[in-house]
Amino acid sequence: MLGSTHGTLTTDLRARVVACGEVPHAAVHDTATPTATAAGDLDVSGRPLYASVPDLDRFFRPESVAVVGASDADGRPNTGITRQLIAWSERVGARLHPVHPTRESVFGRPCVASVRDLPEQVDLAVLLVADPVPVVGELGEAKVRFAVAFASGFAETGEAGAAAQTRLAAAVERSGVRLLGPNTNLNAFETFRDDLDGPAIALITQSGHQGRPLHALQELGIRLSHWAPTGNEADLETADFISYFAQQPEVGAIACYVEGLKDGRSFLLAADRAARAGVPVVAVKVGRTERGARTAASHTGKLTGADEVVDAAMRQFGVIRVDGLDELQDTAALLARARKPVADGVVVYSISGGTGAHFADLATAAGLRLPELSAAKQAELHEWIPGYLSVANPVDNGGHPVGDWRGRKIIDAILADPAVGVLICPITGPFPPMSDKLAQDLAAAAEATDKLVCVVWGSPVGTEAAYRETLLGSSRVATFRTFGNCISAVRAYLAHHRFTASYRSPFGDAPRTPSPSFRKAQALMRPGEQLSEHAAKQLLRAYGIRVPREQLVTSAAAAVRAAGLVGYPVVMKASGPRLAHKSELGLVKVGLTSASQIRDAYRELTDIARYEGIDLDGVLVCQMVQRGVEMMVGVTQDALFGPTVTVGLGGVLVEVLRDASVRVPPFGEDQARTMLGELRGHALLEGVRGAPPADVDALVEMVLRVQRMALELGDDLSELDINPLMILPRGQGAVALDALAVCR
Repeated sequence: MLGSTHGTLTTDLRARVVACGEVPHAAVHDTATPTATAAGDLDVSGRPLYASVPDLDRFFRPESVAVVGASDADGRPNTGITRQLIAWSERVGARLHPVHPTRESVFGRPCVASVRDLPEQVDLAVLLVADPVPVVGELGEAKVRFAVAFASGFAETGEAGAAAQTRLAAAVERSGVRLLGPNTNLNAFETFRDDLDGPAIALITQSGHQGRPLHALQELGIRLSHWAPTGNEADLETADFISYFAQQPEVGAIACYVEGLKDGRSFLLAADRAARAGVPVVAVKVGRTERGARTAASHTGKLTGADEVVDAAMRQFGVIRVDGLDELQDTAALLARARKPVADGVVVYSISGGTGAHFADLATAAGLRLPELSAAKQAELHEWIPGYLSVANPVDNGGHPVGDWRGRKIIDAILADPAVGVLICPITGPFPPMSDKLAQDLAAAAEATDKLVCVVWGSPVGTEAAYRETLLGSSRVATFRTFGNCISAVRAYLAHHRFTASYRSPFGDAPRTPSPSFRKAQALMRPGEQLSEHAAKQLLRAYGIRVPREQLVTSAAAAVRAAGLVGYPVVMKASGPRLAHKSELGLVKVGLTSASQIRDAYRELTDIARYEGIDLDGVLVCQMVQRGVEMMVGVTQDALFGPTVTVGLGGVLVEVLRDASVRVPPFGEDQARTMLGELRGHALLEGVRGAPPADVDALVEMVLRVQRMALELGDDLSELDINPLMILPRGQGAVALDALAVCR
């Protein structure tokens, strides 16, 4: 699942939140894409709510270019680069000015000694120098708009290189120049075919070599419009190019190879812009494993981020994450060129029952919906297909009808079914002339329908005319070489359009000003400390999160009085700052029903604490809540994305099963419910073995209240762990039985 739509609180949940002083802001329904962040478009932490978009038109289509360090000397690396830039500038119609301190001309073009001597203000400067820092200042003085730094030896090399990159970034900021790189290459100046029609793929890569397979898609008839090799991203980053490409009318999809994100928030704002524009973003993000993360960091010098957080954030904002470059090219190509689906039903059509059954198994396991065709439709298909063959879905034609007039009739009849949105025909190998006729019929039918027609050409050769000319020559057939890539691309295609059909930016509902709850909570924070359970629960109360009836006592007699007020049976717990894992230390007593048990428990708890050297602020006497589903909700700080909210099974199960789902604020009620649906233990909330269904609405409300805490308290709340959060039977709410909070 790629993600879900974003909504606001339901009427009931909204009313509850308003009642505790947390007034949700009006939703932003305007799908316009502002090009700059207005002063009022900031969230409660002062962060922008919308992505600013750099005007990169003059970067990709400059009128004038300066090549600093240009050369025409034999054997010099800069010579080849200069030659390529001259050819590129001629293609895009830009005037090129070589810059070199000791040359009068380069390749017959007049050469100036420095940027200050340029005959005109230039749009783009390409820096072929080892240290770009001194040149950047000169570029700023000359009002150059963009620069590209090829030099390596920066953050990708370690601490010294990182310091050098910091100096470069500071120089860029002072100059006003927008910089691509350093540690980048010539990919932005590649040749793009101008004889291809249809929506294009815009490509972003942090490693130029990893974009080569997608650039080669042009040889298969798929259009590319831009390539941004972002390198170390000292200034311009992946997010800038996503935001820019999402508003280019020729771009049908954005394909990314990402090693590390410079800033998680910027990435999400850019993904939000693309989602609002309906432009799919497909990404390979390396760093799923510890080894991959280390390698990526050494290459680009950026944070890779906890992968489960990266994965969740991408799903949350509709970014389609794939694992390989082959998936990236196939999925991006399909999403760029395919029309919006009219239905989500998938039909598998083959000339072999075995092929159809195999593909149908894989497609169903991947979550595609293969509806059984109606009895009337099956009867229609049996007019051309022998009656002993199954045509329910998958459709097996037996082979012979493909070779004559019946082949096209069958395809048209399937596509005419209103439940069918996608027709997939796996052809495991060439068998002329039947495969030739089948390919021709599929291509012709694709031209005549608004539905998606996919073909998997399984031949390892790939030189057959049916493949090279008929299928690849069609702008309407989506052709794949493997079952897996076809299935993942179709799944992404259907999921993307479901996502964008009702997408609503969550940033529109992000709080702009602190709530009364925040002001109460702020007074309870203790910078640099872990709060006691009692203090942590007071923090929860400030945000309207229900906790058990309880009293903090400092004597056995007070404990007995408190138990009478709270009501038997009770739970007693030691409470103190920096005290975690109380149960493991024997600092929790449950099910106490008499005054004598209370006195004994108080003495035992304080004795254990004294023996363990634990400072207590007292002992909690708590209402005992027994019937419900134990869950946990928490906040942690991610190095890339800031505060994140996690929900999962509670008690010890969260550590044993690691069954949890995470999101990056802001998000709406729909995402909170999606988080619950992602849990393997979700069935527990629905009621199992005679247990009543749990109050899921109350759990959703708790997740949203915790999110509000995360947004408002920001970095000041290093960690929050509500575990267990007891979800009572439906209609009875939820109670936070224990809580741990760490202040920054």
